[in-house]
Amino acid sequence: MKPFTESTTPTEIACRRPTVDDGTRIWEIARDSRVLDLNSSYSYLLWCRDFHDCSVVAELDGRVVGFVTGYVRRDDPSTLFVWQVAVDESARGHGVAAAMLNELLDHLSHQGITRLETTISPDNGASIAMFTSLARHRYTTITKRELFTPSHFPDAHESEELYIIGDTSTEGAQR
Repeated sequence: MKPFTESTTPTEIACRRPTVDDGTRIWEIARDSRVLDLNSSYSYLLWCRDFHDCSVVAELDGRVVGFVTGYVRRDDPSTLFVWQVAVDESARGHGVAAAMLNELLDHLSHQGITRLETTISPDNGASIAMFTSLARHRYTTITKRELFTPSHFPDAHESEELYIIGDTSTEGAQR
């Protein structure tokens, strides 16, 4: 695998829809991130099978180095909910996450997606900065709302704040 260098750019990254064959690698990246809530390997396989059109993986020299999982909200088909974003440690700091998100939004634009939602815990400054930058680079707004407090979770869990990128004037039902 070609190592990332200071000159590595997102243009050297190939983004594509995930396949079931990517499920194990996606699970490994999520596990190794040490920040994401790790789902079962089975759930990542199902995600690659059932929600591949709303998700993306990034490859460098044929090796998956990042992923975004998402889905279109059934009650608001103009909204893409981004479930998880992760980049392998070897590829961080080179715009891979932003490249994947931009590719995914461009891919889904023909389906009428005008808004992105995601949840971020208050202490995840890197994700907050990345999504704020995404909104700025796409010339749109970003708003934040409380979604889930620790009392919503049956186990110890931080609050999850809902970030909305894009038009909120036609926002669908919130859960």
